[in-house]
Amino acid sequence: MTPPPVRVDHLVTSGTFSLDGGTWEVDNNVWLIGDDHEVYVIDAAHDADAIADAVGGRRLLGIISTHGHDDHIDAAPALAERTGAPILLHPEDEVLWRMRHPDRAPDKPLADGDALTVAGTRLRVLHTPGHSPGAVCLYAPALTTVFSGDTLFQGGPGATGRSYSSFPTIIESIRERLLTLPPETVVRTGHGDSTTVGDEAPHLEEWIARGH
Repeated sequence: MTPPPVRVDHLVTSGTFSLDGGTWEVDNNVWLIGDDHEVYVIDAAHDADAIADAVGGRRLLGIISTHGHDDHIDAAPALAERTGAPILLHPEDEVLWRMRHPDRAPDKPLADGDALTVAGTRLRVLHTPGHSPGAVCLYAPALTTVFSGDTLFQGGPGATGRSYSSFPTIIESIRERLLTLPPETVVRTGHGDSTTVGDEAPHLEEWIARGH
């Protein structure tokens, strides 16, 4: 019997992002990759109940945090408690994590080059600092897709105007880690619409000239 195909599910959740004394309303993309039996959640944002409903009866292998900004991790502990799934975060973003969850640490570290497997499909962890020190992307070559968190969006790099961020660093990450992927690679972002590597690559020098 042929196993069920791996698929990517998507929901949008709404809440706030707070850093450096400001708070903003945001809509976040939550991505689920798996099949009918097992799944990973990428960025448990705002609404643990909605995310748990999207998981359904599947085994949740882990809650992957692309970075530690509170809008991407605020629902992670509640989802972990509900499902028993571990929370994964790059250690360099624990300083941001602790701002939101001082009494609950992540369960497992993410590191560049780590391989996570779900439904026979491999996700490779790419450390892409700049938006935050521990920002990561998840590359699934078999699906020709990369989950970029807030590192790369349709139209340019993620924001770098707040604490723990660096514009030169995010440009280097995008140039070296993302724009080297096949041009047809779909970029599934942390906010807003998806794009492709091929659509974004020609604009790198424009972003550098813009400087933000």
